[in-house]
Amino acid sequence: MPRFKVTLAYDGTDFVGWQRQASATSIQGLLEDALRAFDDRDVTVIGAGRTDAGVHALGQAAAFSLDRAIDADTIVRALNANLPEAVRVLSAHEVAPTFNPRFDARSKTYRYRIWNSAVLDPFERRYVWHVPGALDVEAMHAAARRLEGRHDFAAFQAAGSDVVTTERTILSSRVSNLSTTGDTEDTEEKSFARTGFDLRVPRVLRGGELICYDVTADGFLRHMVRTIVGTLVEIGRGRRRVEWIDEVLASRDRGAAGPTVPAAGLFLVAVKYDEEIVDSPQSTVDS
Repeated sequence: MPRFKVTLAYDGTDFVGWQRQASATSIQGLLEDALRAFDDRDVTVIGAGRTDAGVHALGQAAAFSLDRAIDADTIVRALNANLPEAVRVLSAHEVAPTFNPRFDARSKTYRYRIWNSAVLDPFERRYVWHVPGALDVEAMHAAARRLEGRHDFAAFQAAGSDVVTTERTILSSRVSNLSTTGDTEDTEEKSFARTGFDLRVPRVLRGGELICYDVTADGFLRHMVRTIVGTLVEIGRGRRRVEWIDEVLASRDRGAAGPTVPAAGLFLVAVKYDEEIVDSPQSTVDS
């Protein structure tokens, strides 16, 4: 029974998130329905992370096992033929039978996008949080850097979460200002050089300011990134000083942190694994 790891990109706007639900459309449900069509049985798909409703992905990872003999190229073509255009399988690998995309992950990277301008570009509305008014990006960045390292992030998790431990290690936590006025090559190209991911989005209108929060960690709590962003924006608005974020961390109290910001601006950028988990070379096709 071959096992495959696939990498997915999706626009999460119209879905209830990753996890399958009986009464609504999810990414997991779409994949499992598509796989049933050509494996003639129920196939369980495990994802690297359970993105919430409205959250997008540039590099979500998932895995499943099939009864039939099939190559990775065919999986990519067959899945994309049976998935809506808002969900694309970018690549497939054959992996070890024991591979688990959640527990074998070494790190995950998320990006949150803020449109900081009086007027929201209508072509960005599904992929940003619109925050009018001045933001002190340098203060936000300074506060974000203070989150790097091993900490207890209980103050930044959704209320009622049930996890064994709220400690996580943030490897990188950065805020950057990507102006959309003038040439984008000197702005988002620099972001690509720093993160290793091409996050450029074509824009028709000009005159806005794109502020991005990029964070890489060994794991995340539910709503952790969105609550961190809400806390950083409180600092960017001048309502709190940079050092306040240390107090929020130490409190372990969700009520001490900023608000949980909208899902639309959040992207799961990539999930990293050790190379030795892959049994065969990566196989990709244009889709």
